[in-house]
Amino acid sequence: MNQTLIIIIVVVAVVLILIPVLVTPFLRTVEAGTIRMVSWLGGSTRVYRGPGKSYEIPLFTTGTTLSSKAINVDLDITDQTADIGESGDPQPIKVRVLASAIVSVGDSEELVKTAANRYFAKPEQDQTSILIDLLSSSGRRAINLLTHDQLFSARTAPRQPLQPASGESANVPVLPQPLMVADQDDDPLAIIIRKACSRELTDLGLIFNSLNIKVVQSEVADARRRQSAAEAQANADIVAAQQARRAKEAQLEAERAISDKQRELEQTRASNAALIAQAEALKQEAMAGQREAELKATDIAQAWADAERVRIAAEASAKANAIQITTVAEANAEGIRKINEAIGASGENYLRFKQLELMPTLVPCITNALAQARLITVSDSGNGNGASGATLQNINQVIQTVLTAQLFAKAGVIDGASTTNPQ
Repeated sequence: MNQTLIIIIVVVAVVLILIPVLVTPFLRTVEAGTIRMVSWLGGSTRVYRGPGKSYEIPLFTTGTTLSSKAINVDLDITDQTADIGESGDPQPIKVRVLASAIVSVGDSEELVKTAANRYFAKPEQDQTSILIDLLSSSGRRAINLLTHDQLFSARTAPRQPLQPASGESANVPVLPQPLMVADQDDDPLAIIIRKACSRELTDLGLIFNSLNIKVVQSEVADARRRQSAAEAQANADIVAAQQARRAKEAQLEAERAISDKQRELEQTRASNAALIAQAEALKQEAMAGQREAELKATDIAQAWADAERVRIAAEASAKANAIQITTVAEANAEGIRKINEAIGASGENYLRFKQLELMPTLVPCITNALAQARLITVSDSGNGNGASGATLQNINQVIQTVLTAQLFAKAGVIDGASTTNPQ
């Protein structure tokens, strides 16, 4: 049982190893960008496009690999345009067109077989020369059918029916109007080249993909280019001059604004200076008034001080005088009191003595007093003394009064009191 299982495993392994080994010679890898043509013994041909695998049997099939990549051909075409003057006479313009055309192998098996037999069967250098000659001749015929403006402004120039130039054979294709409308977005030169070389390329098994016009050169184009450059430069100069003028105007406006601002600033400064001077004058006046007020206040204070001093001095003097007067009055009162006490103590004898002592002085006074006195004698029968008694009593009072005055004058009491002059 184990031997049988081992044999089965070995057989399976051998089969798995031998099958790829046996199948590999029959399958060939077709790389991307290549086409593999396999011809069988019966004459049938199979075409395989990469990437993929082609089925081939050694000794029974023949295989050929072709390139399916696009072929880029550089073109340098020089010829004349189909321009016509205002009088109707031909006025061709010599132009030079630098372009690059892209062609590739056709998609159908018939085109692939044709390319393998007619194009790729030639040497590589001959292949490039054939394409350059074919496309250049088609390009020259296209230039002969287009005007100068159509070459330089293909998308903006008006579409015109493309007619063969004089001397051209009927081999040059004339594009019908529906085709022109259909290919309206393409360049007229590319359209004509495509239609002109399509048959020749088909005979080689190739197809026309696109035409890229790099440069179109002509004396008219150069003149127009120089004119455009001059106009552009003139426009640029005009724009620069306008910008310079605007910049100058802006600068002048800014300087004018700055000048106005400076003038306003100077006026403001002058006004401020006047206000400051006025304020300073008012300040000086206020300070002068304050000084004057201070001086007046000082004078008033001085006057108040002087008045206070005078008042204090007056009060002091008045107090001194009052004290003096009080002292004198007290002394006089004391003298009078002592006189009265002496008179009271001595009695009638003292008065009589003084009367005798003062008699020489009192007689004139008494006489004068009696002369000035108005004594009226009225008899009174009811009183024993009568009028004489009353008269004597009045005379006695006068004498006593005069005597008392003389005593005081003698003592110096009255004279001392009267001579006191308060300061």
